[in-house]
Amino acid sequence: MPFVHIPYPVHYREHGSGFPLLFLHSGWGHDSMPFDPQIPAFEPDYRILIPYRSGYGKSRHLPELPLHFHQDAAVETLAFLDALGIERAVLWGHSDGAVIAAIAAMRAPGRFPALVLEAFHRNFGKPSNQEFFQKGAADPDSFGPRVAALLEREHGEDWRLVIRNFSRAWIELGKWKDQPESFFYGAPLHTLTAPALFLKGQKDPRIEPGEFEQIQHVLPNQRFRVIEGAGHSPHSEPGLAPAVSRAVAEFLKQVNPSD
Repeated sequence: MPFVHIPYPVHYREHGSGFPLLFLHSGWGHDSMPFDPQIPAFEPDYRILIPYRSGYGKSRHLPELPLHFHQDAAVETLAFLDALGIERAVLWGHSDGAVIAAIAAMRAPGRFPALVLEAFHRNFGKPSNQEFFQKGAADPDSFGPRVAALLEREHGEDWRLVIRNFSRAWIELGKWKDQPESFFYGAPLHTLTAPALFLKGQKDPRIEPGEFEQIQHVLPNQRFRVIEGAGHSPHSEPGLAPAVSRAVAEFLKQVNPSD
């Protein structure tokens, strides 16, 4: 798998050919909720790029995630595309990756003709998730051997640090829950103008009650879809991934990003 230097190394995967489609992974990395089920569906028409952002996989090491790590990662995403000479791309972000995709699109209007924002975060206080974050910060091994094996395969000896950094960053964000949304996104969310499909799993435990409805209220002209029976990662959940791929393919056909 190749690296690109911006100037530090970013490790990425590449599949297919056609219009660029960038997948931005969630807070534990790519392999725990992988994009692999989508590759056969999209690689005939899209050049799929899956970067492992700073702090993940074989990309550069980060001893901690700063408070504004989403905004930093959006800047990194733009630099990644610049380094590859890619002027326009579809962004498909999952969880933290969805926030990063939205920030990148607000920073560079017109560069992203379509966004897929899956498990998007509007409430950065996350009151019902604080116990989950506290668990991750205190004892990453408590998530069990399967999680440990997946994350160690992707991040090596740093896998516990990945969980701790992610958890501590979200705990710290919770302390700033009363700040305006521009504190989190870098700009008001209503300034997101790129055509977007928001996806949410019906049973997603990371999305707060009413959070999806808040997004619909702020962005009434965007597209929204709830995936019945799905949890936090509809794109990678057995039995649901094909339906998610079809929904996204239908959306992309409607907006025709390569036009």
